[in-house]
Amino acid sequence: MPRPPQPSRPPPQGSAADPAPETRQSPWAIFLVFLRLGLTSFGGPVAHLGYFRTEFVERQRWMDERSYADLVALCQFLPGPASSQVGFAVGLARGGWAGSLAAWLGFTLPSALLMAGFAYGLTQHRDWADSGLLHGLNVAAVAVVAQAVWSMARTLCPDRPRAALAIGAALLTLLLPSALAQLGAIVASGAVGWALLKLPGQAPQPHAGWRVSRRSGVAALALFFALLFGMPLAAAALASPALAMLDGFYRAGALVFGGGHVVLPLLQSAVVPGGAVGNAEFLAGYGAAQALPGPLFTFAAYLGAVMQPPAAWWSAPLGALLCLLAIFLPAALLVVGALPFWDALRQHPALQSALAGVNAGVVGILLAALYDPVWTSAVRGAHDFALALAAFALLVIARWSPLAVVALAAAGGWAMAALG
Repeated sequence: MPRPPQPSRPPPQGSAADPAPETRQSPWAIFLVFLRLGLTSFGGPVAHLGYFRTEFVERQRWMDERSYADLVALCQFLPGPASSQVGFAVGLARGGWAGSLAAWLGFTLPSALLMAGFAYGLTQHRDWADSGLLHGLNVAAVAVVAQAVWSMARTLCPDRPRAALAIGAALLTLLLPSALAQLGAIVASGAVGWALLKLPGQAPQPHAGWRVSRRSGVAALALFFALLFGMPLAAAALASPALAMLDGFYRAGALVFGGGHVVLPLLQSAVVPGGAVGNAEFLAGYGAAQALPGPLFTFAAYLGAVMQPPAAWWSAPLGALLCLLAIFLPAALLVVGALPFWDALRQHPALQSALAGVNAGVVGILLAALYDPVWTSAVRGAHDFALALAAFALLVIARWSPLAVVALAAAGGWAMAALG
């Protein structure tokens, strides 16, 4: 007798390390897609997410609209650079762990190399730090940070309680200028939001499924917290300035809520007070980062390359790489850790209220950074103020691209220095 047909078994569920065959992309193909984005994605995190949607939803059809929106919502919820986290998760889903690394490299490499090259030029020509061109970049940073405060305040502080939280966080950071005060402002804002803010809950929405097991998620979260609390203890026990510096970069990447601009005060408190990087060099690099495509976090590559002993025993290329890895690692760990649990997190009203409080607090921290160090270091008189005001108007009112505004401010700084 012929054997009856055997029922077909459903294919096993994929994992992050082994995507299903119909969705697998080679790491090289993923790298090329993200490299194109890394070379062309100007305009900051919000613009990056628009470029990503066009590429992944419309052109490549790697996911549908709802899945992409769900992933963006998760990365907006987490601390870290949202656009880089979205890219990391897309690479993870399409090519496993190798795909996630390829996505990060493709999107990050162009601006990281440019920032490290700018740092190399600055270390070879120290007089650049006092040039009119570099001063123009410092003035451009005033306009860019002011625009970030303006747009973030409108979105994240829409009512009096959150506006009050932002002002309180700004006052705390101005009166107690330290990394500990910034962390305290974030924690206090989240606690107040948890207790007092009442926000409407989000409607349930099924998660798209990103092939990350709960075991992998728990391991990633455990490593995230182990590094967050263990690195400062190890740096103190070993009396290592280099490890303490890397801890500052890791902590900045782990605590940045609300967009890449918020990394400015966290990194400034990590590298400037101890003399590893001068304030003029710091702001010049931050201004230059605005003119480049890709993630703003590649500013860390510039800092690692321009850093001075005793904080850095490394060569400039190694310093750029170490600081870049230190600032991006927590973002990657948080994405892997949160993906399996996102459904429960996003529907919890108390956590949404705490996040709203944290977001208001980071607006205040960025407002304090707008004054010190950005304003106090860049604006030396009426001409600087006029240049900063013109750059701000071009960004906010005329809606010029940051690349054009930064170039114009640098040229304006050069012209003012040449005219005396």
